[in-house]
Amino acid sequence: MKRGILLALLLLSSLFLVATVNAAGCNLDISLINQNPYPAIPGDYIKIVFQIDGVGNPECGNVEFELLEQYPLIFDPNENPIVKITAGTYHKDFNSFLIAPYKVRIDKDALNGETPIEVRYKYKSQTIYLQEEFNINIEDSRADFEVYVKNYNPLTKELILEILNTAKSDVEALTIEIPQQENIEIKGAKTNIVGDLDSNDYTTASFEAIPKKGEIQVKISYTDTINTRRVLEKTVLFEPEYFQDRNGETKKVSIWLYLFLILSIVNIVRYYLRRRKKKRKLREKRAKH
Repeated sequence: MKRGILLALLLLSSLFLVATVNAAGCNLDISLINQNPYPAIPGDYIKIVFQIDGVGNPECGNVEFELLEQYPLIFDPNENPIVKITAGTYHKDFNSFLIAPYKVRIDKDALNGETPIEVRYKYKSQTIYLQEEFNINIEDSRADFEVYVKNYNPLTKELILEILNTAKSDVEALTIEIPQQENIEIKGAKTNIVGDLDSNDYTTASFEAIPKKGEIQVKISYTDTINTRRVLEKTVLFEPEYFQDRNGETKKVSIWLYLFLILSIVNIVRYYLRRRKKKRKLREKRAKH
């Protein structure tokens, strides 16, 4: 009896020792190898790629890896955050590592800067997960604008838009376009290249157009601080009554009216003088005969 108990204890000790050695022989190394875009933009998607080295070792058994859905990460409903592999199974390119890619959304209110995210993993027959922390970079490089009708001259048909960059980011290669629409008729170029515009600064863009009362759609294109070309649309309200019978316009009308009258008088005088000169020559010619 004693010998049987002793053999059983030796067997259990051997099994425990083997399990301990096998567990100790599994050495997984987790690394974040890619973030796209860099930096991430609040409210947009980001691709995050992890590499798990060491899964080529069969002593690791069944490996389970998971990206945790915590601030600032938001998973789509169909996104599966868990990646599983049986250790000792090699990648198709014969690499002894596992690639775990994720496409998740960044919280729209996420703050700029380095932000921690967490992963957890386990291997063999473990019931407790090991956790590691990595950093992703977030920066809101998007700009936003306020657009107004600054002036409209019905005589010259010049429409001037005023554009204010209300974001914290500067922009480059800013262009303003008025696409074809029912409420405005563009004469000439529909796109105005403005150039660079700093944060909290404003500029203007002029078009030759015949607008109607109501809303005008404006398309704004710009390059942000991470060299990404972005496009957004704004709606501008045109109210013609604010640009009618203005003092400045009245003065312009008066000047043109005075100029027209002066030119008319000059032409009348010239016509009278030419006619008088022609009659005098005709009388002199008759007198000679």
